[in-house]
Amino acid sequence: MLAGIATAAAPFVLAAIAPPTTPPVRSDVPAQSRQLSAIEVFAVAERAQSAGKTEEAMRLYDALTQDRNADVRAEARFRNGVLLATLKRYREAATAFRTLLDEQPEAARVRLELARVLALMGDEGGARRELRQAQATGLPDDVARAVGQFDAALRSQKRAGLRLELALAPDTNINRATEVRTLDTVIAPLTLSGDARAQSGLGVHLSGEAYRKFPVCAQISVVPRIDSSATLYGKSDFNDITMTALVGLEVQREKDRFRPSIGHGWRWYGKRSYMHTDVATLEWIHVLGKRAQLNGSVSAATTDYQLNDLQDGGLYSISLGVERALSARSGVGVMLTATRQSARDPGYATASGGVRLLGWREAGPTTLFASAALQRTEGVAALALFGERRREWFASARAGATFRAMSVQGFAPYARIGYERNVSSVPLYDYRRFTSEFGIARAF
Repeated sequence: MLAGIATAAAPFVLAAIAPPTTPPVRSDVPAQSRQLSAIEVFAVAERAQSAGKTEEAMRLYDALTQDRNADVRAEARFRNGVLLATLKRYREAATAFRTLLDEQPEAARVRLELARVLALMGDEGGARRELRQAQATGLPDDVARAVGQFDAALRSQKRAGLRLELALAPDTNINRATEVRTLDTVIAPLTLSGDARAQSGLGVHLSGEAYRKFPVCAQISVVPRIDSSATLYGKSDFNDITMTALVGLEVQREKDRFRPSIGHGWRWYGKRSYMHTDVATLEWIHVLGKRAQLNGSVSAATTDYQLNDLQDGGLYSISLGVERALSARSGVGVMLTATRQSARDPGYATASGGVRLLGWREAGPTTLFASAALQRTEGVAALALFGERRREWFASARAGATFRAMSVQGFAPYARIGYERNVSSVPLYDYRRFTSEFGIARAF
């Protein structure tokens, strides 16, 4: 079905190329191509490709990307991307297709090829997003049918994967702490030390994910995976490191994918173990027509806080969201969440619910995004030390951009900024925070 998308669509733009156009040719391109028209150079490249001379064909396509005619440049990038995908050089192929879409975001055929390559790389989420945005442009009936079948059957083609990200992370409140010096308690006023109040710092943020798939049958695989994240500061007392190891199943149906998993999680804060969790999760994706998909998850965990046994208990959460493509360049999403945390001391038990909004847009070689979230938290009982129950409003906003024009080897720089505000009836939990990240990410 992956190959079916390519054969279902018509050639990209070659029919519109003006025959007289002659591309500038580099010195390492065969001399016989230097005085040829663009169409003739494409023919030479096709013959070289058919003869197995793929490097020669790619040099010819590379020369054609410098042509004055935009259609010639587009066709050359497209054919080069297809050739790279055939050679299983998927990262380079995805970069070629993304560069072309930066210039021609309405090119549905190119977006379909990008979706196909992302699926082969194991990026199912990215592949589905490109399919929805391609369908938002409108497709011929035969192509739409092929895409629909691909979307229904889509599953990660990659048996193993590794993702790594790196960023500098300036932060005005690395410990999410209050700014006040003194707290009123039922015993006496409590003066906070400097480390217990808001601390600013420049951190290094690292995150990664690794997985391996073991197929059981055509629709079921066993999938162990590890997720990790670390933010490290010069003041090691504020280092925050998490790791979760999971093993589960991936079950693919016509319009649904289910992924039940069980595992264990660890969190270290500063120089000490902070929390252990045993967790069971279920993730669900459901295709909603041509432009949208439904995302849901539910999880249950037992928590063991290493520094305070009174916080030990259960943690239960559920989320449901919809993501929809508005056009070939943009999309939106909304998600509802609910969480219930129990504890040995009811003062630490809470219930919360919230909503998160997300939007993105491609502006040439730059992808822009913005998100906002609002959450309400209610404590189950009063905290003994403060004599008051937690009642909080948490609000956050983030925005950022990925600059693909400066990409190198499939990776591009990005910048993100964010703001958080937690308004709490218990001053210990009342804080504000500005965050930023400057790092590198995959360019497609």
